[in-house]
Amino acid sequence: AQLMVVDKGYEKKRAKLLAPFVPQTQSKTHHTDFLSANIPPLEPTSSPNAVPVAAPRQHRAHRSGGTRDDRYRSDIHTEAVQAALARHKEEKMALPMPTKRRSAFAQSSAENCTPPDTSSASEDEGSLRRRQAAISAMLAQNLQSPEYWINRSVQSSSTSSSASSTLSHGDGKTQNHSQGQTSILADVLAHTRIESSSVPPDVTSTVPQDRNSRADLPPNITVRGMSRGQSRSSMMDTAAGVPAHSRVSTKIQQLLNTLKRPKRPPLSEFFLDDFEEIVEVPQPDPNTPRPEGRQMIPVKGEPLGVVSNWPPALQAALARWGATQAKSPALTALDITGKPLYTLTYGKLWSRSLKLAYTLLNKLGTKNEPVLKPGDRVALVYPNSDPGMFWVAFYGCLLAEVIPVPIEVPLSLKDAGSQQIGFLLGSCGVGLALTSEVCLKGLPKTQNGEIMQFKGWPRLKWVVTDTKYLTKPSKDWQPHIPTANTDTAYIEYKASKEGTVMGVAVSKISMLTHCQALTQACNYCEGETLVNVLDFKKDSGLWHGVLTSVMNRIHTISVSYSVMKACPLSWVQRVHVHKARVAMVKCRDLHWAMMAHRDQKDTNLSSLRMLIVADGANPWSVSSCDAFLNVFQSHGLKPEMICPCASSPEAMTVAIRRPGAQGTPLPARAILSMAGLSHGVIRVNTEDKNSALTVQDVGHVMPGGLMCIVKPDGPPMLCKTDEIGEIVLNSRVGGTMYYGLPGVTKNTFEVIPINSGGTPIGDVPFTRTGLLGFVGPGSLVFVVGKIEGLLSVSGRRHNADDLVATALAVEPVKTVYRGRIAVFSVTVFYDERVVIVAEQRPDANEEDSFQWMSRVLQAIDSIHQVGLYCLALVPANTLPKTHLGGIHISETKQHFLEGSLHPCNILMCPHTCVTNLPKPRQKQPVGVGPASIMVGNLVAGKRIAQASGRDLGLIDDQEQSRKHQFLSEALQWRAQTDPDHVLYMLLNAKGVAVSTATCSQLHKRAEKITAALLERGGINTGDNVVLLYPPGIDLIASFYGCLYAGCIPVTVRPPHPQNLAATLPTVRMIIDVSKAACILTTQTLMKILRSKEAAGCVNVKTWPNIIDTDDLPRKRPSNIYKPPTAEMLAYLDFSVSTTGMLTGVKISHSAVNALCRSIKLQCELYSSRQIAICMDPYCGLGFVLWCMSSVYSGHQSILIPPMELETSLPLWLSTLSQYKIRDTFCSYSVMELCTKGLGTQTEALKARGVNLSCVRSCVVIAEERPRLALTQSFSRLFKDLGLSPRAVSTAFGARVNLAICLQGTAGPDPSTVYVDMKSLRHDRVRLVERGAPQSLPLMESGTILPGVRVIIVNPETRGPLGDSHLGEIWVNSPHNASGYYTICGEESLQADHFNTRLSFGDTETLWARTGYLGFVRRTELLDASGDRHDALFVVGSLDETLELRGLRYHPIDIETSVSRAHRSIAESAVFTWTNLLVVVVELSGSEQEALDLVPLVTNVVLKEHHLIVGVVVIVDPGVIPINSRGEKQRMHLRDSFLADQLDPIYVAYNM
Repeated sequence: AQLMVVDKGYEKKRAKLLAPFVPQTQSKTHHTDFLSANIPPLEPTSSPNAVPVAAPRQHRAHRSGGTRDDRYRSDIHTEAVQAALARHKEEKMALPMPTKRRSAFAQSSAENCTPPDTSSASEDEGSLRRRQAAISAMLAQNLQSPEYWINRSVQSSSTSSSASSTLSHGDGKTQNHSQGQTSILADVLAHTRIESSSVPPDVTSTVPQDRNSRADLPPNITVRGMSRGQSRSSMMDTAAGVPAHSRVSTKIQQLLNTLKRPKRPPLSEFFLDDFEEIVEVPQPDPNTPRPEGRQMIPVKGEPLGVVSNWPPALQAALARWGATQAKSPALTALDITGKPLYTLTYGKLWSRSLKLAYTLLNKLGTKNEPVLKPGDRVALVYPNSDPGMFWVAFYGCLLAEVIPVPIEVPLSLKDAGSQQIGFLLGSCGVGLALTSEVCLKGLPKTQNGEIMQFKGWPRLKWVVTDTKYLTKPSKDWQPHIPTANTDTAYIEYKASKEGTVMGVAVSKISMLTHCQALTQACNYCEGETLVNVLDFKKDSGLWHGVLTSVMNRIHTISVSYSVMKACPLSWVQRVHVHKARVAMVKCRDLHWAMMAHRDQKDTNLSSLRMLIVADGANPWSVSSCDAFLNVFQSHGLKPEMICPCASSPEAMTVAIRRPGAQGTPLPARAILSMAGLSHGVIRVNTEDKNSALTVQDVGHVMPGGLMCIVKPDGPPMLCKTDEIGEIVLNSRVGGTMYYGLPGVTKNTFEVIPINSGGTPIGDVPFTRTGLLGFVGPGSLVFVVGKIEGLLSVSGRRHNADDLVATALAVEPVKTVYRGRIAVFSVTVFYDERVVIVAEQRPDANEEDSFQWMSRVLQAIDSIHQVGLYCLALVPANTLPKTHLGGIHISETKQHFLEGSLHPCNILMCPHTCVTNLPKPRQKQPVGVGPASIMVGNLVAGKRIAQASGRDLGLIDDQEQSRKHQFLSEALQWRAQTDPDHVLYMLLNAKGVAVSTATCSQLHKRAEKITAALLERGGINTGDNVVLLYPPGIDLIASFYGCLYAGCIPVTVRPPHPQNLAATLPTVRMIIDVSKAACILTTQTLMKILRSKEAAGCVNVKTWPNIIDTDDLPRKRPSNIYKPPTAEMLAYLDFSVSTTGMLTGVKISHSAVNALCRSIKLQCELYSSRQIAICMDPYCGLGFVLWCMSSVYSGHQSILIPPMELETSLPLWLSTLSQYKIRDTFCSYSVMELCTKGLGTQTEALKARGVNLSCVRSCVVIAEERPRLALTQSFSRLFKDLGLSPRAVSTAFGARVNLAICLQGTAGPDPSTVYVDMKSLRHDRVRLVERGAPQSLPLMESGTILPGVRVIIVNPETRGPLGDSHLGEIWVNSPHNASGYYTICGEESLQADHFNTRLSFGDTETLWARTGYLGFVRRTELLDASGDRHDALFVVGSLDETLELRGLRYHPIDIETSVSRAHRSIAESAVFTWTNLLVVVVELSGSEQEALDLVPLVTNVVLKEHHLIVGVVVIVDPGVIPINSRGEKQRMHLRDSFLADQLDPIYVAYNM
């Protein structure tokens, strides 16, 4: 059922995507159709400034989440954004939409959204009146000319890459359906050849482009995968013709001009490597604005007044009111509907606090061992809806002289940031938590009712403080109320940018003085009423609403977050009902009230003398205040009553605007240039209001304070008057330290500013506030952002809040929730990159989301001149929230980096924003002259990089080897001399020998087959015969049968009965290419070849003669063929290379003989030995070991077909143990199966008696670089079963020589070296220490076989290279293949690979080119003959390498990095497509993790390989094709990708 759903959804989606492409009429306008798919034209937004005062009324009926967008409207901002987008008309990029499988992301249901009237809950949703108009205007213009888009897309915007990545989402999907009737952008790009640019474009080389040129698009093209027969060179530049040259926007040109030219190393042979080579450092732009003012002078606040009856401590004030004004109300709490729930009087507050203090000191523990002593820290855990309990607990702690640490109520084990709260409790040494009974019941519990141990929290004792549990103090007990001193009074928690939570300790004197300063600044009077909408546990909510209010006997009405969610207007009603004089709010509360306001005639705010806006320092608070005033001025709100203030946990209140006198002009606003701000300079913006930021002042410095502005990073140097810096404050109020963290404390609380000469301006320490700002005219303080919201990208500073504002001004916001946007930066490739994450509404569709995302990119690029690295949308309600509903930024960032964010839409733009990549490498011309010999060998004092195995020499059994030049003779000889010696034993899954073959049995079976061939096949000597058998003894018998008949056997892997469509064509191809005269096979396979299913894939009528060898009559051939010379062909070895090339090589009788001899010598094989082989026997060394080696050396081979392991994993290992095998051979796929499948079962195997201590050598047969990680983990896993760590090694062979290296018994253990990856890309080898950054471990590929010589050659000049230089491995040996057997027999190809001479040095020897890069290194180890051992290290196949940015990359290195990026990546493969790097990733986790992989893959490849990934394709496990040797078939994968046959879960095109 699941599958059906996927299919249906997939078809629907496909139909939808294709609709625009299918031509309705035979008109020529299909370009326009295509574009409209991507960008639905927008209605221009309503004219700016047309937001009437009563705009919110129309939303009364249905206040659902989506309808309340007006509240963030900011005309100025909107205009700016629209204008910005309009400007983009010039330099627009066409973004290809990602493709996504429908089932992949179930949106979270709409029910669990936040309540409808809030639709968001962040604390910083300023009303963005400023940016929207600009965006829509820009888009409206932008969308008028569709051709324009096509031009742009073909020309590309920011780098030539986006041209090639403009593959539209319709690309692949269209091919099958529209059959090339329409021209698809991607095809156009892949085939538009522009004559001038014959070179494939490089993603990075950028050249100026003229703006409006057009490329004529050929109409009907479809993309085809490359045909496999092409030669190497054409592999790279097939789909090349993207016009890349002469057309890149001028902006990029400027950037290029400022980039530094990398130093060219003096000689191409020597490679200097330093950080500057890696990163391109942009030169500072001479036009950057610089501060020009004089150095600032510290600003002083008014002096703190002296008050005669000021109490000596805060507790004393409470004692006084509790005694003299007991009936006076202190606090009113509201129920969820906004009605008063209870009122606590000063008398009650005093008596309850007293009881609690007494209980804490005397009733916990015993008299001699009290649990709490004065000075201990205690956590206060109270919900926001219960201020009364909190007040009692807080004052109870003050009276008991223990230090309260208010924290949030932990609601679940998964709370955002809960672990960091644990860090806070630990650093403060908290062991006891006070809470209320109701709250305690709600805490998460274990099965047996205990409170959960939260992650990272210390063990806590919980104490319930409800009145009924408190004890009345005894008559003689009085609390100790000392005069306020510097001891800590309470600790307020504070989260840093990284998410660490620290405790700011506030001393008793600071607490008292701060109350005094606030009283003076706000002019509080005894008995006033204050409405507090803020969180009373910390910040202004605590300072005004809990401390200063008690000091002045104020009646506080506490409106909690839960009340605001249910009834957003409640605080305004409270002000009206209680005639409150002061209200404490945040911008969010202003909005909510404004949105819920229904022209209520009865609300009157004229009693307010101060409306304190606690986050007035937020740059967008200005529009909230204006909008609120706009609505409520008619209700008695006076403009001069709005008082923004700025504060920080460390310095407490920094500045607050005092209420103005009636009728005085309001303070001026600052309109600043965004570009100036990004360079930290104040420039009044006059000309371009689109990139301006309007900020309001936050009044004057607090009474008794002294303020400076210092540089935010580096030493605290005073700023100039027109420079933005961090505000530092010296006053007697404010925190004293981060509790328990002396190191961090010093940098924050003990800063002494210095002047431009570097001398301190005095000896008074200042406190860093974490606020960025400047002092304006009249000593007014302006704040433009917070340090923790600062993103420093390429030396410029941007403010996260400003970016959020711009993103939200992009209309229409049907896509995301207002208050749920997180902006942060991640460090990738030596710079910070901006990431935006937002929650998507459940009803937003794919196209709208994509539209919104691409517009946000443009708006931010235009207004802030900064590129976004990643924009992700996640399903509703999935981002981690703070307790008051805002987004928890650091936790979101953590999720993003761990890959647990689960986005449902993602757009990465690394091409646009990563500008510090090094310049592409220019290859130096290679000339061969005397100098190169000098440089290569003599000057450098290097020896030539060559190595050889032992001499084949004269062997002991000369008789036999002289007598038998041919394997067929060897078998006959064995059948006569030792007929009953068992050569082969085939095991099944149960480990039972299903068939065996002695020398004579094998000989007789071979004879039967020969007779059948000669009779039925009508075969001539030298004909090719295909052997189609499952792994087993029949295969071996038919091989010798062919030799006896004088035919040339060609072994072919049989087709897979369950997957004929994929496997049969390859069989057909080999049969056709080899011109086989007949096929030898089994009955079952013969039926399959002739079946109906087979007829569906290939033409079954034209099979050559098929002979089934199952039941042959006992006949002997009249004579057994003996070749006239050993140079005659013995067999053909066909194999599909990893690049998808089918190559057959000719192996002569002499080569077979020499190879078997050298294996015999290397592994010391003779007739009393047993070996076990577990691998496919169809080509290469595997076939030689399976079929020939035993007949030559006489040892017994135990054959284990790898497919038997699928049913019984331990088969191979238990066989080794059971037969006490010393030498075994396997393939990587077998080793991987065992590592993954048996890794956890070593104990069970041990219990079954599996013991591998007998194994002396376990050799992996391969034609690739040794997979070190796999062999090491295999060794480590099975060490417990006695496997010696020295046993596992690898072999290496290639098409031209099936076995070059094989770790036998004689040589030293294979050595491992670490090479520098950066050098490797430049074709150099630089050895580094283990653990060096960017190092790659390489293991020697085994000892070189006897009779083999290898030399390392420069593939371009064909000259020999020195020791430890990277080059192509050339080989000379008696068992080299004789040449390629190809259809056309391309002689040139053959000559080139098989009989090549060096261009200088030893020019006589004939070498074969392996096509693999590697190097030889002389080691300190000694070989058997006592000489120093030369190790051969294989780096990778030359065909496979990717040339990107002028450097050479090996796919396996990139894949290794990718596979490490996330735990759900099962396998990955990379290839290039029009110079873009495509990464295909198999996802083993759930589909909702698919999009988590995109940023992680992009990050890791950028970080470790300095490459930008162009396309990330996420597929199901098992999609990446793998051949029998376990190698990835990357070119097959590329063809399937281009032909759209992968059915991907998601395809992301990185911009």
